[in-house]
Amino acid sequence: MARSERNTDHQARNVDHLIKRMLRRDPGLKPYAEVIRRRLALVESTEKRLTGGRMSIADFAAGHEYFGLHRRGRQWVLREWAPNATRILLVGDATDWKEKKAFSFTRKNAEGVWELRLPKTALQHGDLYRLKMHWRGGEGDRVPAWCRRVVQDPATLIFNAQVWSPERPYAWRHPAFRRRRQAPLIYEVHPGMAQSDEKVGSWQEFAVNILPRIAAAGYNTLQLMAVQEHPFYGSFGYQVSSFFAASSRFGTPEDLKALVDAAHGAGIAVIMDLVHSHAVSNEVEGLSRYDGTLHQYFHDLPRGHHTAWDSRCFDYGKIQVLHFLLSNCRFWLDEYRVDGFRFDGVTSMLYLDHGLEKSFLSYDDYFNLNVDEQALAYLSLANRTIHSLRPDAVTVAEDVSGMPGLGTPEADGGFGFDYRFAMGIPDYWIKLIKEVPDEHWPMGHLWHELTNRRQDEKTISYAESHDQALVGDQSIIFRLIGEDMYWHMQIGDEHLRVDRGMALHKMIRLITLASSGSGYLNFMGNEFGHPEWIDFPRAGNNWSYRYARRQWNLLDDPNLKYQYLARFDRDMIRLARKFRIFRDSRPRLLHENGENKVMAFLREGLLFVFNYHPTMSHFGYRVDAPPGKYRVILDSDSTDYGGHGRLAAEQEHFTLLKEATHGSRNLLSLYLPTRTAVVLQPEN
Repeated sequence: MARSERNTDHQARNVDHLIKRMLRRDPGLKPYAEVIRRRLALVESTEKRLTGGRMSIADFAAGHEYFGLHRRGRQWVLREWAPNATRILLVGDATDWKEKKAFSFTRKNAEGVWELRLPKTALQHGDLYRLKMHWRGGEGDRVPAWCRRVVQDPATLIFNAQVWSPERPYAWRHPAFRRRRQAPLIYEVHPGMAQSDEKVGSWQEFAVNILPRIAAAGYNTLQLMAVQEHPFYGSFGYQVSSFFAASSRFGTPEDLKALVDAAHGAGIAVIMDLVHSHAVSNEVEGLSRYDGTLHQYFHDLPRGHHTAWDSRCFDYGKIQVLHFLLSNCRFWLDEYRVDGFRFDGVTSMLYLDHGLEKSFLSYDDYFNLNVDEQALAYLSLANRTIHSLRPDAVTVAEDVSGMPGLGTPEADGGFGFDYRFAMGIPDYWIKLIKEVPDEHWPMGHLWHELTNRRQDEKTISYAESHDQALVGDQSIIFRLIGEDMYWHMQIGDEHLRVDRGMALHKMIRLITLASSGSGYLNFMGNEFGHPEWIDFPRAGNNWSYRYARRQWNLLDDPNLKYQYLARFDRDMIRLARKFRIFRDSRPRLLHENGENKVMAFLREGLLFVFNYHPTMSHFGYRVDAPPGKYRVILDSDSTDYGGHGRLAAEQEHFTLLKEATHGSRNLLSLYLPTRTAVVLQPEN
């Protein structure tokens, strides 16, 4: 048997083994076994097509060391892929922005790789440049696809590539940092909008002013938005033009490295939003029509155009596109030492209709012809690449559809994401707050929504992310309190709507964290109840930065109540870390009463009890619990958190044995004030 035949036979046996593991975990997938087999086989055949069996997928994903601009000895070498081009020249500061023969590329092969070699004196650090791309019937300026530095002229707003070769490379202070094997407690930030001043914030300002706050709040993971270069600030970084360039509007590459380094020094892992689901439609500073064709990196029209986002959709079946995207994964790990990625827009990648306005109601929705199986294969190979390079790295899928296997390890037949976001939970909180009066909140349905997840996949829950903090939506605190926040947040100003909002804000966040499968996320400022949304500068607000920031002064003002919410969030996070509550992914419901609005459950030995009733405090309320002595270790009604202090601090409780016809029960008898959550620790 030839070697290729032996490899194929081995791959087939491995796929069969993985399918058996999947079906053991979820027998409901049995009718789709052949589809699953085809998809897993596609992953293996795609990797073989990319590597030829001669290298690892991680070695294949090193295109950034070949393409783009590099100093090689006494030369500059610049390579790009442009199969439809007939001629390419470098124009810029070095050529007085004119086409010069000495700066012409040479076509290296039939696949369309072009190369330019220049003496090291031809280009200087800081020089601006572009490519003048020629094709049959046309030409155009292009920012190189693989460039690592792009800057925008503040006067003309034009984007150009920039030679970036400082004399001294950044010296890492914490080069050995590795992410600890712990549940991610994620603090999601947009660096430009994280500061108090009405402007675009910088990496340096973030490292000095915001990072210490995150460390003090106890979060162990920093999620950076808007890292990759994007032309439109208001896109929140989700319309990427230059995939290998850190956005220069926040500072230099060294500034970003220093921020990552500082986070590592504080014991905080850094993950970044990675946008591989689409690309901006811009043609000069983007990839669209890069070599004169619409189908170079993307599907041809109409499939190549995302109508809802007005962006371009990658063709995940092309070797060169996979080389570009997989190398992009490795680049950020190698160059900036990030510790993982949140993959944006995964639902849009997975389905030919992008999952728009679609409800996923049965397994049939995941195993039909609407699924882009090449995109699924890419995501699997991306996870394989990342984890082979950095076993400690974490990958998170932003997928609202619930595609089975997406967050399952490869060894178990899945596609390799470490976590997926529980995206239905914030939507449910919005629906509940908007549409249902407090006295009618359905405890049973709430518990179902908080814990409805595949048990073979790790999930990260959140009450609100950046999606709920953008203009056009509202944060939870603003939905609860509204404009009264502007007038009644002073300490000593007793206001019923503020009191209600603060109480529920604490309870919503605690139950979301405590019932989460494997991790928790918070968007910047929401932990202390930031009163306003995020709104980028635009014509509609006269290009103002007033809302494109976070008002930390509200938290720091000792006369305002925001400090109470922040203090509660800090202690909630500390509790989660101290007791490692995510070791057990299945909280155990002990009690749920819709009429009394009471819920109680166990997690890692801790007893969480919630009374959501708006008007009724419960005296001597009995809740099942393992026998023993308990002590209250967190009380949302404490005056430390802006509550009414109706419970004695650290009070102790003993279970009571109650004989019943069908056996005995151990019960705790508790005083549960209105809109209060308590956490009790057993002291046996």
